This record gives sequence, structure tokens and C-alpha cells, in this order.
Amino acid sequence: MGRRLNDPEHSRFASLILLSVALFSCVLVYAVVSTFLNPNVGSQDSSFESLEMVASGDLGERKDECCRGIENLELWGPAVKWGSEFKFNSSVECCQACKTMCSGNDGPCLCDTWVFCGNKEACGSRFGECWLKKQKDPLSPDRQDAGKSVIWTSGLVFGKGEGIVGMETEYGTLHIKLFPGCAPYSVAYILELLTVRHCVGCQFYRAESRGQSWDSEGNHIKDAPYGPPFALIQGILEAQGTPFNKMPTEACPTIRRGSVAWIGSGPEFFISLANHREWKNSYTVFGSVLPEDMEVAEKIVQLPTKSDVWNNINVSVLEKPVPLIMRRMKKSLGDLNSNVKPK
Repeated sequence: MGRRLNDPEHSRFASLILLSVALFSCVLVYAVVSTFLNPNVGSQDSSFESLEMVASGDLGERKDECCRGIENLELWGPAVKWGSEFKFNSSVECCQACKTMCSGNDGPCLCDTWVFCGNKEACGSRFGECWLKKQKDPLSPDRQDAGKSVIWTSGLVFGKGEGIVGMETEYGTLHIKLFPGCAPYSVAYILELLTVRHCVGCQFYRAESRGQSWDSEGNHIKDAPYGPPFALIQGILEAQGTPFNKMPTEACPTIRRGSVAWIGSGPEFFISLANHREWKNSYTVFGSVLPEDMEVAEKIVQLPTKSDVWNNINVSVLEKPVPLIMRRMKKSLGDLNSNVKPK
């Protein structure tokens, strides 16, 4: 994968390998496939984030990997379970307890927020407390406190028809299901973008079709090359004048058709038009486009492009970038999300 020529990203491979042996294979694969998105791969800073694989079928959920939260953050809201009487040994158990209250198909989740105290020394007698809460607005969660002195870890759970935001373009709106359980920091940033009235600078600038390598469902055609073209639309999610903090490492999933993923640690991202198993577990996926909206991405990929070369890789750049803005949905989209299990 590649960025435009003036976007730096690579020097963190060594530190990432030291962070976890488990991430070694992820980093190694990224070193190979990053050339497709990063023209200056030799001088770039890499970090890999996460995917929460939602629902069933094309958007399968992996609950064992999708119970992450943000440390040193205390989310507020009316309690549905009091932590003083509801304790666990890990944040994952606390998260899963919230998810069990969000597994039905009727109405919103009874729990959409979990808050856990997991540091024995800092928490003292409060260690293990699991507070389950319900937000008035899941897309704008109420914060009580944040910072290094905060002893709590907090996370969000989005149920059926919830946690869906709109990526609005002149060619239509891409409705995206966010994955807070596996990409909590990434989702927190997207929720911040919802408050930006005009996301000046947010745009798609690269568009490459499935060509003869992938079918309309995103499956790779036997014996066909893996690009170019690479079956994706690429852009940037950074509002001018708003500083972007690099996303921390979260998880490394397999890219699927509809995956919305950071390039490295952002703010550049791409939406995949195909299943890219050949990229292994190399990119952070913080959401997935609802299947019925992939036609909007297919429209964008048909726009006029010009050829460019990034790090010896042929790419197709849009002649006219497509501006975009993140929009919150005014109501639940359960009808658009009927095949997606709650988060």
C-alpha cells in the first residue's frame, strides 16, 4: 500500500517488533505489502491497528478479539450494573458482560458502555469493579474524566443498527459500521470527526478497480495477478487545522471487501473493493461499509484517473479528488444492517 510522496511512514518497525513477538508476522507482512500504498516506504513510520469483524456472512464477528477499551478513560452515564456489586478479573469479561445485554434483535442495547478497574495497585478495593452503563447518545458518549491519573478502562458496544456513520460524498453516502471492540482508539477519532462541521482536506484521491483479478463479490480469480490495479479507493481523514494523533497499534485482521482501514497509523485510509487475503494481517480496520453501499465506492473507482508511480508501483490517482465528510445518522439503521450482529 502507498501514500502520496510527501507523506512519511516507516521507522517504527523495530519498536513494534520489540513490543510483541505476536505482532512480528504482522509487521513482516506489512513490510512487503506497504509498497502498494506507500510510495516512500523506505522512509516511513509504520504501526498497525485493528479490525472488529462484525456480524455474520461477509462481516463475521470475532468476539474473542473484540473486547478492547481505552485505558485511563472513565465514561459516564446511567448505570445498569453497579460495579461495587459486579466484579470480574479482566476487562474482557466486563466487556463481554455488556455484550450479553446487547445481543437481541429488538430495540437498542440495554448496555452500550463498560467501565472497568483493572490495576490492582491503583484500584485497591475497587479492583475488578465492572460498571455497565447506557448512553443517551452512543455516538457522543459522556466522559467523566481522562488522563494518566484515571484508573479506569472504558469501552463501547454498538448493537444492531447502532454505531453506523455516513461518509458523505457527491456520489452518495457510504454507511460504515464502526468496530469499537477491536479499534476503540480509531473509533474514538471517527466520533470526534462527527463534530467537525466541515472536514476540509478529507477526501479520496486514489481509485483503482478490481480489474480482471477479482469478481464482483471481491473474490480473487484463480491465476490472476494481485494487481495493479489493487481494487481500492484511498483517501485521507484529517481536517485541516485539526492536529491528528497517530493511532496506536490494536490488531491486524485480514482485509475484506468493504473493509475501511488505516494506512499505517493514519490519517490516510482506504476502502477495499476486494478480499485481500494476500495482504495477510497488515492493516488496521476500524469499520466496514454496509454491502448495499459498495456501489458508491464502485462509482468513485470509475472516475477519470491519471497514472503515477509510487515506489516503483503503478497506481491510479483521481484527476479530481472527491471531498468527503463524516456524518452521524439521525436514526437507527437496523433495516440497512439486518445481517449484522450487535457489538
